[in-house]
Amino acid sequence: MANVQFSMVNTAQAQTIRDRYNSQIGRVERDGIIRDRYNSQIGRIDNDGTVRDRYNSQVGKIERDGTIRDRYNSQIGRIENDGIVRDRYNSQVGKIDRDGTVRDRYNSHIGKAEGVEPRIAAVLFFMNLLHLN
Repeated sequence: MANVQFSMVNTAQAQTIRDRYNSQIGRVERDGIIRDRYNSQIGRIDNDGTVRDRYNSQVGKIERDGTIRDRYNSQIGRIENDGIVRDRYNSQVGKIDRDGTVRDRYNSHIGKAEGVEPRIAAVLFFMNLLHLN
């Protein structure tokens, strides 16, 4: 999101990621570590927006303006200031509400990422750089 202090994780404790049924499917720890429902590390997001998999390989990057890139630096999506998430073709694939509610392209509730930075929630729910299942 443009003109925002860029800190991927700025909370004092881990933030839970939930599915549409309110079951925990993962969490984002304050140091950027992403864990699945079984507490296994599936990746990490560095403070500069670099997205890493469980093996510490770079799989993408989240830029300050909301652009999301893959490992080859190709734009695969973006999150806009209003929370709309778009794919590489500029089609809306979802939305992250201010309260952390995650909605699909049809506005159906598909999850919750309360307290999680919206760019991180967009990557986890829509960009398939890291998988929470």
